[in-house]
Amino acid sequence: MKDVARMAGVSTITVSRVLRMPEKVKPATREKVESAVHALGYVPDQIAGSLSSRKTRQVAAVVSTLAGSIFASTVDGLAQSLREHGHELLLGTTEYSSTSEENLIATALSRRPDGLVLTSGDHTPLARRMLAHAGVPVVEVWDIPEAPFDMAVGFSNVEAGRAMTRFLHQTGRRRIAFIGGLHEGDHRGRLRRQGYATALQELGLGPPRSIADPMIVSMVERGARNLGELLERWPDTDAIFCASDSVALGALSEARRRGHAVPEALAIAGFGDFEFAGEFGLGLTTVRIPGYAIGATAGQMIMRRKRGELDAPKIVDLGFEIVRRGSA
Repeated sequence: MKDVARMAGVSTITVSRVLRMPEKVKPATREKVESAVHALGYVPDQIAGSLSSRKTRQVAAVVSTLAGSIFASTVDGLAQSLREHGHELLLGTTEYSSTSEENLIATALSRRPDGLVLTSGDHTPLARRMLAHAGVPVVEVWDIPEAPFDMAVGFSNVEAGRAMTRFLHQTGRRRIAFIGGLHEGDHRGRLRRQGYATALQELGLGPPRSIADPMIVSMVERGARNLGELLERWPDTDAIFCASDSVALGALSEARRRGHAVPEALAIAGFGDFEFAGEFGLGLTTVRIPGYAIGATAGQMIMRRKRGELDAPKIVDLGFEIVRRGSA
């Protein structure tokens, strides 16, 4: 910083102000400092700055997975929202493991983030204790928990599962199966399956039709394998509701390999409205989730809390939408 100050002909305090609060520095002075920064290839020491200010200007996000694009738009919305406020995003994935989430929370908190975003609603007792003592804003996303740890933004997975099941019933389907929600760690999938089971009971359609497959890692493989097993056990099944679009991709591919006409003989619906689910992809009937808006809203909630706006809403329900396409 002294080298930059010497080249720009200003004090080190001015250099610090340009780097941290450029809007408070005259344009001509700011331009001289920025030119010196570029000429010298200077990279500010953010750790040193955070030690003195106790503000890292970083927010950590611990997401279940980055496979299958399910959380990609949410991460994108969160990162863009934080960037607009001069903050950066630290990212880790748990692969649906509560133990991994616990370890990542500890790692993130050791870096003194200004906030924490979590996609899992299941936290170990130790993870909850760490979060309680951390003193930083915490936002749970992609669901509306009955008792949020701190703040939450998302939608009701139970209601989304119930709505899609009732939609399939409205299209004339009566023997509806579900793929997903029985894998350990898939908290949201379980909630969607809960909504599916509730709708079956309300409509008098009999007990749920689903098969557990804890050994399968790939969601696409899960969809393909489960569809085959479901049809062998319940050959009269006329609709499959999948816990995600990636699972639906596997189910749809397997149905076509087996020669089942979709949607005439077998309707298939997914969850998430991924890019490949659209009209130029699979033409998949699905539940559309405002993923980008969820991430952006989570970032805004953390910034409001950081500014001391304690009257800001702690729970934001952004809802969902049933999107009908050719597969159902």
